[in-house]
Amino acid sequence: MKQTVLLSLAASVCLSLTVQAQLKTLSQQQTLGNQLSITKPLPYLAGWSDDNHYIETDPADRQLYAVDLKSGQRTPYSPPPKSDVNVFLQNNDIFIQYGKEAAKQLSSTKEEEKNPTLSPDGKYIAFTRDNDLYALEVATGKETRYTNDGTDVIYNGWSSWVYYEEILGRPTNYKAFWWAPDSKRIAFMRFDDTKVPMFPINGSTGQHGYTEKTRYPKAGDPNPEVRVGFVPVTGGTVTWADFNEKDDQYFGEPYWSYDSKSLTVQWMNRGQDNLKFYAVDPATGSKKETYDEKQPSWISLDFDGRVEYLQDKKHYILKSDKTGWAHFYLYTLDGKLVNAITSGKWQIVNLVYVDEKNKVVYFNARKEASTRTDFYRVDYSGKNMKRLTFGDYSHQVQLSPNGRYFITTYSNVTTPQKRTLLDNTGKVIKELGDSKSADFAQYNFGKTEMITIPTDDGYQLPAVITYPTNFDQNKKYPVIMSIYGGPAAGTVTNTWKGTGNQWWANEGIIQIAVDHRASGQFGKEGVALMHRNLGKWEMKDYTTAAKWLKAKPWVDNKKLLITGHSYGGYMTCMALTMGADVFDFGIAGAPVTSWELYDSHYTERYMDTPKENPEGYKNGSVLTYVDNYKGLLRIMHGDMDDNVHMQNTIQLVDKLQNANKHFELMIYPGGRHGWGGVKTPHDKAERIRFYYDHLLNKPVPKELLN
Repeated sequence: MKQTVLLSLAASVCLSLTVQAQLKTLSQQQTLGNQLSITKPLPYLAGWSDDNHYIETDPADRQLYAVDLKSGQRTPYSPPPKSDVNVFLQNNDIFIQYGKEAAKQLSSTKEEEKNPTLSPDGKYIAFTRDNDLYALEVATGKETRYTNDGTDVIYNGWSSWVYYEEILGRPTNYKAFWWAPDSKRIAFMRFDDTKVPMFPINGSTGQHGYTEKTRYPKAGDPNPEVRVGFVPVTGGTVTWADFNEKDDQYFGEPYWSYDSKSLTVQWMNRGQDNLKFYAVDPATGSKKETYDEKQPSWISLDFDGRVEYLQDKKHYILKSDKTGWAHFYLYTLDGKLVNAITSGKWQIVNLVYVDEKNKVVYFNARKEASTRTDFYRVDYSGKNMKRLTFGDYSHQVQLSPNGRYFITTYSNVTTPQKRTLLDNTGKVIKELGDSKSADFAQYNFGKTEMITIPTDDGYQLPAVITYPTNFDQNKKYPVIMSIYGGPAAGTVTNTWKGTGNQWWANEGIIQIAVDHRASGQFGKEGVALMHRNLGKWEMKDYTTAAKWLKAKPWVDNKKLLITGHSYGGYMTCMALTMGADVFDFGIAGAPVTSWELYDSHYTERYMDTPKENPEGYKNGSVLTYVDNYKGLLRIMHGDMDDNVHMQNTIQLVDKLQNANKHFELMIYPGGRHGWGGVKTPHDKAERIRFYYDHLLNKPVPKELLN
């Protein structure tokens, strides 16, 4: 009997191997190149024209089509202009164009105008020039200057660097002024960088090079002094909001009321653990507190939709993680809490639509699993919450203008993207597409799956792992662990990963991404563990994952490579120093190496100042663990990185050299926090060489380097 079972098992294995041998293997062009592989592109969803027609771009002809929900009939679609007025810059001057009429030039100066923005009534264009705020009257071209004190360190309506990078956000392009809905006033921020230290960034081109001088506050440094002002569109005296610019504070993006009679200003203390909203009267500058939130760790001063003002002009919906999990709350405009709309140990992602007539909120959340996004509806009262999407998939949803229908594009790690039309009760109307190719089943490729890795104190760390093609548990494989690692910045999702990783699966490399306990997978409750000790829990959990991998009989325990960029570069450097007993190789891009070298707002949110938390800064610094370094680390950095300064890499290099440690360094001249263009092929080729030299121990196929 035993012999029969063994023979049967052997026959089964042989059959499996025979089936695999008959399947095709993905080629270089199907993995690292541009050739389509086992999926075909779905049409790009460009939105909706109305509740009965959605807009898609055909992958074949790249044209827009309106698709009828009932019949499926497609008709060519030309989107209406967002406005019949177009304001733009040409050769640094401002032009305006109505419809198809010839453009009219409104400014002609040697100086550069920036961020020209049309007033809601279309009569004026506000902009900044040489760090002062101006407007042009469209009808006459008359220019009005609102401020007169702009210098190289004082900016009116133009952001200081730390506000652009961390608070107002890069999409603003440094713009820091806001038209009132009635077009009668402009609110703006005035920044004084006089006390902010200047950081030089040296360019190496030309005979003598050049220096960019950026006012960049590092952890513990003086921040810009900020004022919030209001100016009548016709000009005149600036009215300043009743804040003391000498206080150590931050201001988030402000919001005008619908009637233009007040401006809601987000205020936060330097310690970033107290957020307040103030309603400011633009006529007098007087302020009234309408919201006050405190947390023991920190509060993020988001620029991605914390507040949604309702058209009833009586309420707003607030997104807050004050309970340890991100949820929605209904407030009156004067700051009275009506009720929590959602609650529980799960995370809101974003608000999609508010049906004010029926008092229903539609939103995305990670509720069923932290690695998936689903679509939900709930009443204002918090009752009748319903999941509208389906299955064990992660969903990307586009809702029709009036909320009657939605389209979901969904997938998981084993299912390529599919698309379905549903109504707002979650009823499936029709299937719209499947990206799986007809010959999908004819290919043999590395299996990808969702797993969890247990920690010794009760966490189940989510991970996505791709096994080598024809995986054999009796063989030993090298591992690439790709990470980011920043607070609330997890990268593990239950979505289709494409075939870009299949070349390395074919070559016999295990690929894994792991999220730690403070990645956001466990809510703000988990993220808050990072308070005052960046590096600690990330390294504990990444080390746990590395040990878990190396304990597997099918892992080569001398060939574990970790790689990441920015915060991921920091983690990689920590892995080869603090965690050098378990990590063997690292490729680190643009790493922070010591937190006192990074900007004030980001760093102090988590770490407080170096003076307040010297041990935390020491314990979270790569430089502290240089003597532990072993294995092989490659560091890459752009020499003109204005975010994570190359100073970080230089200080690590200095320490490594002084300790007589072997490492590799790659500088990308002209590179900022990333590098692309003509540098991209070199970056790609060098990474390929590293993998072949150190993980595969064989020559690089010549075709990969062309």
